[in-house]
Amino acid sequence: MKFASLRCEDPDGRLLLVSRDATRALDASMVVPNLLTALQRWDDVAPTLQGLSDRLNDGSYPATFAFDAHACGAPLPRSYQWCDASAFLQHGRLMEQAFNTPPIADFDTVPVMYQGASDDFLGARDTVPLPDESLGIDFEGEFGVVLAGVPMGASPVAAQERIRLLVQINDWSLRALGPREMKSGFGFLQAKPSTSFAPLAITPDELGDNWRDGRVQLNLEVHLNDVPFGRPHGGEMNFSFGQLIAHAARTRKLSAGTVIGSGTVSNQSREAGSACISERRVIEIIERGEPRTPFMRFGDQVRMAATDDQGRRPFGVIDQRVVRAG
Repeated sequence: MKFASLRCEDPDGRLLLVSRDATRALDASMVVPNLLTALQRWDDVAPTLQGLSDRLNDGSYPATFAFDAHACGAPLPRSYQWCDASAFLQHGRLMEQAFNTPPIADFDTVPVMYQGASDDFLGARDTVPLPDESLGIDFEGEFGVVLAGVPMGASPVAAQERIRLLVQINDWSLRALGPREMKSGFGFLQAKPSTSFAPLAITPDELGDNWRDGRVQLNLEVHLNDVPFGRPHGGEMNFSFGQLIAHAARTRKLSAGTVIGSGTVSNQSREAGSACISERRVIEIIERGEPRTPFMRFGDQVRMAATDDQGRRPFGVIDQRVVRAG
């Protein structure tokens, strides 16, 4: 199944089911009003939603309409919890090498994760208002999962079974504010503005073999101002999503609708490019002694889409422009 959230007077949006080719949609709010409620009632409503999805895809449902990603917000416009990891260790190792920082002793065995803001997720076509260009405006292309409730202490295997949806994420960052907040020991706050999502949240079966080993086995194609920036592959994720969920649930339960992010998609091969500006700047420091790629300015545009070998984009496309707030 593929889901989207149509903007409406309800801040949680109105639930849509979207066809496999993302051309048609139907209003599923007669079954359940929004995606967050669907996740909370998944066992009860999923069979009915699956039946509607099947009819949408075989053309037998009469009341469909053209799907318009511009009319939709994030698949989950808001949720109870958003936790983001750094599961591609190549990204972290590049940072250590560039800045000559001591490695974290258990970096390879214990995931790094922070808790972000989940009250105001941005849609795939929303402009991104930010206060100042000097804050080091950066994008971060990621994959994520949306969960049913997870009990405290769940094993990685049990945790992975609680995945209900897969999502594609742009986790915006303000790099000038990050170092001070990291040194404080309290984690990110001002350095992490509202996170953006591709328009479609999909059940794992929609990916077929491209969902394997708890990882999204797709390239994440990133363009900055219409210029190719990177195409890293999600299969190089060092920790599976099951491991990330188990880490988050070690000392507390996770509510239905919790979103867990992979962190910046990063590959060992430099030919894959990068999914964030900061990583490219780090590579430039390593190879040339100084960064040359600037962070984003107002008016700049970033586009990213997970793409399979046939050129299909199962999550749709994130296509956003940075603007001055206010």
